[in-house]
Amino acid sequence: MKMKNAFTIFKNTYSTCLLIFSIVIIMGLVFNSETQLSSDVHPVLAFFLIWGAILWLSMVEGGQGALVGLTPINRDMYSDTHPTTYKCTEIAYKGDNLDRYLLGRQFMVVLLVFVINLSGAPLPGAELWGFPTALTNMFLVTGVAMILFTAMVGQLMSQVNAAHCMLDYLNNHSALITIWVALAIEFSGLLHASYLMQMLVAKVSGHTIESLESPRTRMQNIFFWSRCFMSVTILGLCFAVTLEALFQGKTTMWDGVPNAVSVFLFFLLMSVVGLLEGMQIAFFAVAKVCKSDRGDNPIAFKTCELLFKGQGLNLPGFMIGRQLCVVACFFIIARVTTIN
Repeated sequence: MKMKNAFTIFKNTYSTCLLIFSIVIIMGLVFNSETQLSSDVHPVLAFFLIWGAILWLSMVEGGQGALVGLTPINRDMYSDTHPTTYKCTEIAYKGDNLDRYLLGRQFMVVLLVFVINLSGAPLPGAELWGFPTALTNMFLVTGVAMILFTAMVGQLMSQVNAAHCMLDYLNNHSALITIWVALAIEFSGLLHASYLMQMLVAKVSGHTIESLESPRTRMQNIFFWSRCFMSVTILGLCFAVTLEALFQGKTTMWDGVPNAVSVFLFFLLMSVVGLLEGMQIAFFAVAKVCKSDRGDNPIAFKTCELLFKGQGLNLPGFMIGRQLCVVACFFIIARVTTIN
């Protein structure tokens, strides 16, 4: 037990030291105009943008866990003690709004990560305070500092706190505004191509998509399918521009990486991110389901056994590892796809 406690203290200590060091060197890059935004505009703008984006990202990430986790809880139990949380869940649980929120929220995460990357990621050839080349390559060139900063400050801390304090985490107007923004993004139709993919997967798997709302009227159908068409068109144009830039080597991908490898990495990492994001939602939801109600699929059963066995530390451990993988994938994707 003493060895276990000592190892935990050691991990916590070196993790905290790495985080502090990462924050210091990122802020150093910003104020030395060694990032794209601080170089092109002004370091002060980059400073406020990176911290504004990281704080909003923490609300987006923590809010998701809280909203999904509170789904089976009777809302009347906290209507008086947590009025803002009650408003948040009243909006999110109305009809299919939770699905809409999750869709818009994902766009917000990607957008905020790209803003953080734009504000804090080092320019090619950036140097800081005479650091040795090995140290510069380890933390700056590879993006480790940005990954640790974004994952620990903007995502993991909020997710851990929200998992234990769901009601308190949503009991503020920042959470309410975040929900409205996510729903507005979904309403815009930019992401409606995702619904087509959902329909395709449901068709292939033989499942029916269940809705908590009444069937759409004719006008609602026209509005829905027109947004789907717009979304697919925009997605196709984005794919065309991105792939053209990748095949021509006109992105900020690291020098020496073949164009074909860049294209392969793009699709591979996008698939990994999609898988990990879907797993997170599924695990949050199934954590509140009784063991007898988790179905009889052997793979799903083994997955749940692994996640929830022992003292329940495997699920938080997975979430931490998952988040680091997702952030790393996001930053590599940003590097692969950003047009130079």
